Amino acid sequence: MIIRKAEKNELDDIMQVYKSCVSGMIALGIDQWDETYPNPGIIEQDLEIGDYYVGLIDNEIVAGIKIDSVQDPTYLTIDWVDKTNNFMVVHRLCSKTEVWNQGVGKKMMDFAESLAKKNNCVSMRLDTYINNPKAIAFYKRLGYNQLGNIKLKSHKDIYYCFEKIL
Repeated sequence: MIIRKAEKNELDDIMQVYKSCVSGMIALGIDQWDETYPNPGIIEQDLEIGDYYVGLIDNEIVAGIKIDSVQDPTYLTIDWVDKTNNFMVVHRLCSKTEVWNQGVGKKMMDFAESLAKKNNCVSMRLDTYINNPKAIAFYKRLGYNQLGNIKLKSHKDIYYCFEKIL
C-alpha cells in the first residue's frame, strides 16, 4: 500500500471511501458517522490545509486519515499522560469495507505515528465513539490507552479519548 498526501482533485474518490466505511459501520449497528459527517465540506478543508493523507492499493484510494496537531477543545478535560503538549492527533481514519481486516488501518496508523516521530512529537491522541467496539479494540491492539471521555456532539453518546506515547 502506498500512503501519500491527498490532492485537492481527489475529493470525490475520498468521499467514496467514507460512503463505503459509513455503510459498513451502519450495517454493524455503529452510528458514529452518517450522511452528514464526514461531509465533503470538511474533507475539502482538510485538503486545502494539506494534512489529509490517502492509502492506495493498485492506484485506488482505499483509505484516508487527517493528521495534525489540533485537538478539539473538549480534549482539555482529559488528564493526558504526555504533559509536553507536543502531540499529533488522528482524525477521521477510514477505509473501504472491502479492505477491512487486511491491515490497512494499521498501516495508516503506523504512517501517522511515523509522521509524528519525524515532527519530534511525544504522543498521539485520538477519540472514537463509545458505540464503535471495532475501533476501540483496534486502537487498544495498537497500544493506545483509553484515558477518559468527551461529549463531541449533542445528539450522540460520549467519545473515548486515547493516547499513545511514542
